Amino acid sequence: MIKRLRIKFVCVIMAVAVLMLGIIFGMVLHFSRSSAERESVRMMQSAFGPHPKRPPGEAFPRLPYFTLRLEADGKLISEGGRFFDLSGETLLRALYDQAAAEPEPVGVLRAYSLRYCRGETPQGLCIAYADISGELAAQNRLLKSCLLIGAGGLAVFLIFSIALSGWAVRPVAAAWTQQRQFVSDASHELKTPLTVILTNAELLQDAEKPEARAQFTENIVVMAREMRGLIEGMLELARADSGARREADAAVDFSRLVGRALLPFEPIFFEKGLSLSGEIGKGIVMRGSEAELIHLLEILLDNAQKYSAPGGAVWVRLAKNGPGHCLLAVSSPGEPLSPEARRNVFKRFYRVDEARSRDGSYGLGLSIAEAVVKRHRGRIWADSGEGRNTFLVQLPTIRKTT
Repeated sequence: MIKRLRIKFVCVIMAVAVLMLGIIFGMVLHFSRSSAERESVRMMQSAFGPHPKRPPGEAFPRLPYFTLRLEADGKLISEGGRFFDLSGETLLRALYDQAAAEPEPVGVLRAYSLRYCRGETPQGLCIAYADISGELAAQNRLLKSCLLIGAGGLAVFLIFSIALSGWAVRPVAAAWTQQRQFVSDASHELKTPLTVILTNAELLQDAEKPEARAQFTENIVVMAREMRGLIEGMLELARADSGARREADAAVDFSRLVGRALLPFEPIFFEKGLSLSGEIGKGIVMRGSEAELIHLLEILLDNAQKYSAPGGAVWVRLAKNGPGHCLLAVSSPGEPLSPEARRNVFKRFYRVDEARSRDGSYGLGLSIAEAVVKRHRGRIWADSGEGRNTFLVQLPTIRKTT
């Protein structure tokens, strides 16, 4: 698909280039021919009377021409034969008759490479002729030059368009690769619980003891809930990718929101032998979705309780970070994240420890957190040091209204 897209991109650019060069060179040839014809006609018209007025300092072109005039007795009079052989009576009569029979007063006799111009003089009808062989040769040279320049220009455009197509479709290629990887990872994640469900369903059909039937049923329910959680996470990411908003932005007391989010996690941390503390700055207000911001906090706290070292202390801090911004930090003790892990931890389905793929984590939480932060015009990143891993979120704030 990407290759076809690049080919179409190059074809469109080349079609535009051919059209533009064709128009430009066509106009050059047209105006050059029109200018030469206009000067030639003005020069021939000077044979019928005084020279036409020209701008000061511009000399009148002296181009070779001759005139033929038919007198009352039928005799053909020729003038201006300095550059032409006017001795052939038959040829001159044919030139006069053909030019006189043409419907237009100005035209070209291509068989003789002559341009004619009919005009009235006190002595009668007079026809002036100008040699256009030099003019035609100049136009042919100009045409060849245009074709040569056009071919060179199209070659440059082709090279440029090929290079540009690679740059232009790079985001599309990245999105296509990400989509294929997402589908592959999602299929892999759904395959395991689906296999467990099918296996337990088959065993449930053959089970006779109530205890076994209850166990198989419980396994099916657990795996079904895991699949539902995974599907809900993928749908949430799909909504984030499409830019869909679940509710309108409003002023949110972020300080109060963070404090409220810590309360339901305290017993969870206590049961796992972890401590949870918060240091929350007052009066931090921002504009956004309260539901999405709560979800962001839940993801960061859930991630901390899952991957914190046993007996560790997890702390949450919220403070102002310069004018118009605040900084939220969720820190937990544990094995430090490598630079590669810190770069990839926000990718979908990424896990630092692949062996922990069945602990209720699908590798989507931090991806969803990143989508929420971007939606609120902020940024999120991970940092490691002194035996702790810290996730930091910077968000824009607004002034608190009374």
